[in-house]
Amino acid sequence: MKLYFTSIFFLFLITGSQVYCQQNDLIYNSETLQIEQISPNTFVHISYLNTDDFGKVSCNGMIVMNEGEALDFDTPTNDEASLELINWLENDQQVKVKGVIATHFHWDCLGGLNEFHSRGIPSYASDRTLALAKTAGYPTPENGFKKKLILEAGNLRVTNQFLGEGHTKDNFVAYVPTDKVIFGGCMIKALGVGNGNLEDANVAAWPATVRNVKSASPETLIVIPGHGKIGRTELLDYTIEMFTEK
Repeated sequence: MKLYFTSIFFLFLITGSQVYCQQNDLIYNSETLQIEQISPNTFVHISYLNTDDFGKVSCNGMIVMNEGEALDFDTPTNDEASLELINWLENDQQVKVKGVIATHFHWDCLGGLNEFHSRGIPSYASDRTLALAKTAGYPTPENGFKKKLILEAGNLRVTNQFLGEGHTKDNFVAYVPTDKVIFGGCMIKALGVGNGNLEDANVAAWPATVRNVKSASPETLIVIPGHGKIGRTELLDYTIEMFTEK
């Protein structure tokens, strides 16, 4: 069953000159994919991955839409959910998908990449991600960058930047300055969750990397983790504390 919500309501809290959203609006819902609007131009898509160690896991991705164009950050977890997302963007939202970005090489970031490629949508990731995905035998993004890449959706710029190792050796974050939103991917933990998958982690470097994230985008108001509920910058502090040696 698919649900569409055409009227969207936001509750905003004004603090000085800062405005941030206090309510997420579910605007699309099916058994395999949910989409929430979290700020004027930024959305979260949620799909699911069945794992041996953690069971059925919800996985977050980010969409930025503006002026008839969209960028997707991390694919849904399979081709079917990715097709559902692309169809929603192109048919329901009437936008052109300008690119898909994988923030690290794990399956929950690029498991649906082949569907994007079949639709001729350009894909991007760091050079490290390209190498690791290819070695793992996973779908591999087409275009790489070293440290920083700026992409545009309409007249909005999104900064993609590698700031150090953590959850993986290649994880990077995406920042939407106009909406003051960071997509931290699996490097950033939702409040109250555990360590998660540490198989490819650099735990020693992780806290310093997240401190770099805070320093690089000090005006951040909304933080999207790779799994679980979005929040504000307390998610960054929670992640730093989690992996700091006691």
